[in-house]
Amino acid sequence: MSQITTHILDTTRGLPAQNVPITLFAQDGEGWKEINGGVTNTDGRLPGLLADDEKLPAGVYRMHFATAQYFAANKEEGFYPYVDIVFEIDASGTHYHIPLLLTAYGYSTYRGS
Repeated sequence: MSQITTHILDTTRGLPAQNVPITLFAQDGEGWKEINGGVTNTDGRLPGLLADDEKLPAGVYRMHFATAQYFAANKEEGFYPYVDIVFEIDASGTHYHIPLLLTAYGYSTYRGS
């Protein structure tokens, strides 16, 4: 399993949010360096964000969810054109699950398992 996983649930519809572009970045000094990305599948997940054997160094990371495309595809006006979740990991190689619960006018996240 990838060290960092995610999924998006559209809590208004009670369904996974599919076709949402996601990009993972690592903090690099004062800026950000892109690591990888992709688009959520029909289950709202992005499998293979990192190779199963890839372990990231300790640091601060940012997951960018391009939600405007999702809302437009659903003919819905969304208030948040994107959601950035910034989090910090240690060097243990532990699995981190970063879910996004999304509506057109709000979102929440937590550290999942």
